[in-house]
Amino acid sequence: MVDTIRARVPADAQQLARIMGVLYLITFITSIPALWLYQPVLDDPVGYIAGAGDDNRILFGVFLELLLIISNIGTALAPYPILKRQNEPLALGYVAARIMECTFILVGILCVLGIVTLQRDDPGGNAGTVAYTLAAIKDWTFLLGPGFVVGIGNGLMLGYLMYRSGLMPARLAMLGLVGGPLIILSGIAVLFDVAEPGGTLQSLATIPEFLWELSIGIYLTVWGFRPCPILWTEDSTQPGRP
Repeated sequence: MVDTIRARVPADAQQLARIMGVLYLITFITSIPALWLYQPVLDDPVGYIAGAGDDNRILFGVFLELLLIISNIGTALAPYPILKRQNEPLALGYVAARIMECTFILVGILCVLGIVTLQRDDPGGNAGTVAYTLAAIKDWTFLLGPGFVVGIGNGLMLGYLMYRSGLMPARLAMLGLVGGPLIILSGIAVLFDVAEPGGTLQSLATIPEFLWELSIGIYLTVWGFRPCPILWTEDSTQPGRP
């Protein structure tokens, strides 16, 4: 029965689904370790440039985030040919949101590399102030990118597209529709100093979105898209038709 259902999904669409799923899993594999690798710079940027910091550790984190940017954009481009059949403006908006998120990530990477340069060159003077400023900018890029734009793109836009199209189970898509607004609201709360960055409120608010994105990676990698009308174009053979 399962094989019969899967056979109804066009092979090219199923391939795009699995590419999207694998790329989402790669975003987890790259983003979480990168955040840990950056801690010496983000926790004490002044101390990092004053001491003998481990450049290789930081540079490996940069490398992981570069892979994160590639995989992020891929998660939007891979399903675009399918999602645009449901709602083209929203599908394009999801691509734009992913690119915007990657822009924030790239700015954060440049800030980290700037601190590494200060540590290597030892310019003296106000280098500590510059390092602290760059670390602060890096923190803000995380808040405004993964901590805000993600709620709009991955949460609301992609959640709605998956919910309406039926490409994924509705209960999973609801995680995005719930998690997106929670991330947006928690980001606004941090912006206006109502909540602490990375505090209990923001951490709890990210759980539904975390589960939503993880479910995308696992579900699409293992099962692919569910059979639904948008998987068949007007000129293709649909289930039950000769």
